[in-house]
Amino acid sequence: MKKMTQTASHWGVFNVETANGEILGTTPFSRDPRPASYVGSLPETVRHELRIERPHVRESYLRHREKAPRNRGGEAFVPVSWEVALDLIEDELRRVKDRYGNEAIYGGSYGWASAGRLHHSPSVLKRFLGLHGGYVDKAGNHSFGAAAHIMPYVIGDRDVPSQSVPFSEMIEHTKLFIMFGGTALKNSQIDAGGTVLHTVDACFAAAKARGIRFVNISPSRDDAAASLGAEWLPIRPNTDTAFMLGLAHTIVAEDRHDRAFLARYCVGFERFENYLLGRTDGVPKDASWAAALTGISASTIADLARRMAETRTLINTSWSVQRADHGEQPVWMTVTLAAILGKIGLPGGGFSLGLGATNSIGMTCLDIPRPKLPLGPNPIRTHVPVGRVAEMLLNPGTELQYNGKALKLPDIKLIYSVGGNPFHHNANLNRFVEAWQRPDTIIVHEPWWTPPARFADIVLPATTTMERNDILATERTSFYIAMHKVIEPVGQSRNDFDVFAELSARLGFHDAYTCGRNEMGWLRHMYEEARIIAQERGYSPPPFDTFWAEGSYEFPSLQQDETFLGAFRSDPEANRLDTQSGKIELTSALIESFNYDDCPAHATWIEPAEWLGSGKADKYPIHLLSHQPSVRLHSQLDMSPVSRASKLNGREPISLSYEDASARGLTEGDLVRVYNDRGAFIAAVKIVDSLRPGVAQMATGAWYDPSEPGKVGSLEKHGNPNVVTDDRGTSQLAQGSIAQTVLVEIEKCMVAPPVTAFDLPTITELPPPPLDIGSR
Repeated sequence: MKKMTQTASHWGVFNVETANGEILGTTPFSRDPRPASYVGSLPETVRHELRIERPHVRESYLRHREKAPRNRGGEAFVPVSWEVALDLIEDELRRVKDRYGNEAIYGGSYGWASAGRLHHSPSVLKRFLGLHGGYVDKAGNHSFGAAAHIMPYVIGDRDVPSQSVPFSEMIEHTKLFIMFGGTALKNSQIDAGGTVLHTVDACFAAAKARGIRFVNISPSRDDAAASLGAEWLPIRPNTDTAFMLGLAHTIVAEDRHDRAFLARYCVGFERFENYLLGRTDGVPKDASWAAALTGISASTIADLARRMAETRTLINTSWSVQRADHGEQPVWMTVTLAAILGKIGLPGGGFSLGLGATNSIGMTCLDIPRPKLPLGPNPIRTHVPVGRVAEMLLNPGTELQYNGKALKLPDIKLIYSVGGNPFHHNANLNRFVEAWQRPDTIIVHEPWWTPPARFADIVLPATTTMERNDILATERTSFYIAMHKVIEPVGQSRNDFDVFAELSARLGFHDAYTCGRNEMGWLRHMYEEARIIAQERGYSPPPFDTFWAEGSYEFPSLQQDETFLGAFRSDPEANRLDTQSGKIELTSALIESFNYDDCPAHATWIEPAEWLGSGKADKYPIHLLSHQPSVRLHSQLDMSPVSRASKLNGREPISLSYEDASARGLTEGDLVRVYNDRGAFIAAVKIVDSLRPGVAQMATGAWYDPSEPGKVGSLEKHGNPNVVTDDRGTSQLAQGSIAQTVLVEIEKCMVAPPVTAFDLPTITELPPPPLDIGSR
């Protein structure tokens, strides 16, 4: 008998048709005006040949435990029973805690995991480890880490996704929309926590219809939709700060800046102005100076500056721009430039960070409460910047300067990782693989044989969204969505929540972890708690049983969009910002007190470690940029038919200009070796007319596929760009990702090893030796 069941993911709500427990097909949510291109990928992969259907243990680890050879990624796995796997995990959690303390456990799992509010893997992991005595957590994120660290000093707020002018205001009031890094519509297919209605493309279409003029300042013309008719300024990568300084110099030198706004709402402009005009270093940051760095003519820069000063201008800086060496600076300079124009806090004016980066940025931030699972306390206070995990593992006990403090890096013996792919988001993967071999034990929950599963010691089979119940409810959607279980768990896979419930029973805190509730008990409890708060705020969501049966509830809009920083502008004394001065800090005395040479007291041009204007470009003359793919979410479901169909000759495509391809004798589809001093990978050439010469571009997320798994320095043969990216931090302030600061050379690859990313690892059915659990 056929049946339709509703569930959801980060890329949309959809219905799944089944018959006798088998998936027949999917249809998107009926009200979604533009479903994501890969909304049907998950059902196609639930019973994929790479599905992990029972627990597995790395062979030498099973025999020798923490004394096993460090050959993760290069060994066979042995299937074991759940009892044996949980015995091993319980024993190791006890051993590490007793011998080294909880600061030797890293639980900073990173990834988008599930869209649901209960089965969010990193959350249930942290709830469990907190009750076990604590864990070392991550700090910051890869998406907008530099921005999240600099903005508290500049406007007193680290919630970067909220730092945008609403689309409704942009459409109504903006006249000139400046895009540093573009606003690629493919990014709006997704949203952390899930998306219901895809509306970003409609918002931009409405803005275009209103006559807004768009300027795309990016090495790639495709970073702005062709329908916008944007003026394209093909900037040299990593020079956005210099471009903004050139704009600011023209505005200030020609006395077009808003002196009254700067005096009333900002502090530190005089100090910045001295730098801008060259009074402090003898170098005016004028349009000619900026042209030499950016590759955009001085006349173009000066003309744009004058246009910006003459009309209601909104400056949008993409998150990709700040994922670069000194990534704090273009963010700070974005605010500084907007302040000079004086339109901050006016409808449709000022600045935005990441408008269009996900489906919800720029949408109304509703006061709708979200059902939530409490994480509980974490007694361990140590946090390590998410981009410096390799540094933590390779150099325990050393100090790392971070956000005004000296952080002593912990000595990690056990990593518990769920819901993410460290071999996707970490940079300099050869160094990361070396670091990943250091801990005694690595435990991973995964549905498929992904890179983190292949590089683990103990692998537990996890369910997918299709095999459990949950609730989608994000901050900027007006919906609660019931995510119903579609099929029973495949093989022996289990929910992460249930795995931790059993481990908590073994370790003596089951009642504290579960509070006596199972999956449906928690969903009911979380929903009803949120429902009470919603009622207090004037909403009327139905009881849980009604919501669950109907499948969704849409909240009516009870508020108007608030102008970003509008209250501050209307009364800066009554609505002081959470900065030292209570105002916008164009110069920060607090940052200056840190004495960081890589993050000075005001927005500054600092030459990147490697860029096309450096001597290193003589050896590596191509600047490689990586971006969010259009056919998957990061690395999720790379083995799906939708993702694999996007590859060329089985490899991830790398886009090159006609000039760069011709200079190397390359044609469409050729396999190439992309390399620098950090490593090399194989990709397939895609020739485009939308890139600045000297720039290559490719999507992230191809599953890491080394030619010699477990061996540091191995050639990556599938097309993972993080083999060549640098894992240094943006600065001592944020220690964020600089994945967009990377130079490479590209050469034709005549013979390439086959891609094995989608082959099963070696699995041996040899019986394991008797385990001596709990005796150490």
